[in-house]
Amino acid sequence: MTTIFMTGSHPRHLHVAKRLYDEGLLDGLLIEKREEFVPSPSSSWPEIDGNNFIRHFQDRDHAEQRSFGAIKLDYFNKIPIKQVTLDQLNSQETAQWVSSMNPDTVLSYGIHKLNDDMLAVLPERAWNIHGGLSPWYRGNTTLFWPFYFLKPNWAGMTVHHLTSKLDGGDIIHHSVPMLSRGEGIHDVACNAVKQVAEDLIRILKLVRNNQTIVAVPQKSSGKLFMSADWMPQHLRLIYNTFDNDIVDRYLDGEIVSEAPKLVKAF
Repeated sequence: MTTIFMTGSHPRHLHVAKRLYDEGLLDGLLIEKREEFVPSPSSSWPEIDGNNFIRHFQDRDHAEQRSFGAIKLDYFNKIPIKQVTLDQLNSQETAQWVSSMNPDTVLSYGIHKLNDDMLAVLPERAWNIHGGLSPWYRGNTTLFWPFYFLKPNWAGMTVHHLTSKLDGGDIIHHSVPMLSRGEGIHDVACNAVKQVAEDLIRILKLVRNNQTIVAVPQKSSGKLFMSADWMPQHLRLIYNTFDNDIVDRYLDGEIVSEAPKLVKAF
């Protein structure tokens, strides 16, 4: 079985790559260079929103460094690696690189949308790792919205078939982390990434043992969150109303949220 992983360049993306590589499940790695990890707030924003924005993204950086560390690309020195920009992601050259490895499994996580020409060169077993629980949280910033809607137990990941419909392919597996006291929004997000990495390893080993993985169609459209849906003012609820203690309040029973109905591959 030949597996290619198409992923982003942030610590969470490279953690999944590392775990697959460590388990001998990775044969090729394509890295899309992503945006700066700690963006700067606009000078036109009110002070409260600028401060929350800085706190939010600095906390994310610190949480990912704690959880994943600094993973260098030379760690993956036993497999082919291709680095691309957004403009190169769907290029003919990139498609030829993927095709040249003749993969029977392609995984994607943290890259921009693949166009139809790129999708056409992928094998039947092409799966995407989505940072959110589909179909309820599709699109962008989908590990943020469960916290904003006071459903921290809905912060998780989805492995689904890779199609032209954004985060809409048949579901292979849902991964959710265990929540623990003292965890903030970024701790939960990091733990969700760790959980999906371990779950994916188990799923790929099942595939290598010729076990059939049954995908479940998404029966409802849920909600597709766009980048424009998110505003810095949303952070006021996370940090000013709750001081990033939503998990504790959920575990204490102050916040009540029913459990999602998850799809499991094992």
